[in-house]
Amino acid sequence: MSETMTNAGARRGFLKQAAGAGALALFGSAQAQFRVDVSGIGVTQLPIALPAFRGEASAPQKISAIVRADLERSGLFRSIDAAGMVADEVARPDAGIWRQRGADFMVAGSINPLADGRFDVRMRLWDVVRSQDLGTISDAVVPGELRLMAHRIADFVHEKLTGEKGVFATRIAYVTRVAQRFNLWVADSDGENAQSALSSSEPIISPSWSPNGAQLAYVSLESRKPVIYVHDVATARRRLVADFRGSNSAPTWSPDGRQLVATLSQEGGSQLFAINLASGEPRRLTQSNSIDTEPVFSPDGLLIYFVSDRGGAPQIYRMPAGGGSVERVTFSGSYNISPAISPDAKSLAYISRVDRAFKLQLMDLATSNVISLTDTTADENPSFAPNGRLILYATQLQGRVEALMTTTIDGRTRTRLSGQSGDIREPDWGPFMR
Repeated sequence: MSETMTNAGARRGFLKQAAGAGALALFGSAQAQFRVDVSGIGVTQLPIALPAFRGEASAPQKISAIVRADLERSGLFRSIDAAGMVADEVARPDAGIWRQRGADFMVAGSINPLADGRFDVRMRLWDVVRSQDLGTISDAVVPGELRLMAHRIADFVHEKLTGEKGVFATRIAYVTRVAQRFNLWVADSDGENAQSALSSSEPIISPSWSPNGAQLAYVSLESRKPVIYVHDVATARRRLVADFRGSNSAPTWSPDGRQLVATLSQEGGSQLFAINLASGEPRRLTQSNSIDTEPVFSPDGLLIYFVSDRGGAPQIYRMPAGGGSVERVTFSGSYNISPAISPDAKSLAYISRVDRAFKLQLMDLATSNVISLTDTTADENPSFAPNGRLILYATQLQGRVEALMTTTIDGRTRTRLSGQSGDIREPDWGPFMR
């Protein structure tokens, strides 16, 4: 394995030339919005009806449709047909009608324009079996925040009915290439409302969200070698944090946000270093003659998982976060890369080469049991949702169409997030916003 095969994802090889000239402020929405197509059936799905909100026909966004798509994507909900029906948060639903349709729950609401240009959005969740009011939320939002309000509603429903936080109001980042133009995009968790955080004629590689969701670290080749920047998403200001001799690549944040761990070649070879973000000083963590790359922290910050060819081919290893004894983690297959650790630290998602295909795999870290989550052949760069229920990844469909996908951790419900044109790569799911 050469160094040019260590960082960027399975089917393209690991360190592609990296990128990013000139930070740009976030601007406008993407030219084409993502379409969500759901395939697969989950094991247990809660039947829920989402009739149109009263007033949404004249609103810029169809709140009920966004909430419906969010809940379906989770794999935990099954939408009950409510075509042609409208319901608001005031009127108690006719339980007989909805039970006859097979619904156990219903979301109803309204959208009303205000004099100052905002929209008053209200929602109520009903248990129609028990004829019980399960709660309501409301807010007055500007038109540009209607999608976010819909995601907040979906999060409310998800948490009320499952007991777990929803992730629909979080953000994702990913990179596209069209001809010789590269863009780093920040989008809603469903891929909609994509906005460009950075545009460059050079490649962009390895975006990594900070723990507070305010910054992205990434690699740029604008100075004719890979260097690492930290980019403030809201202001587009950035600072150079790693421009050491040789290559600087594959940054990942520590859970406390105080350091990055990255692959540096300043001392020869490609080894893992911790970079203190206050002082800028690097500290070497691995001591091998191999290529060590793609580091990720365990959620508690005590371990680092990474990829190394120290055994002759790329495999995933782990070690204490401060360096020390290294333990091999993957043994099934001869080519395993791109580790991602679930928020509960129980699962490892990664990419494995299987019969010349690159497949998204999930390992139970307690038992080492591995399952394949996809039926595609060019998967790359898995990233867990902050509640651990979904995994974001990039792939090719029918061997040619680039797409962002999510899958539930059982692989039964997969969702395509499509709409941006070009070569889609390197997705990373952001944290819960603090």
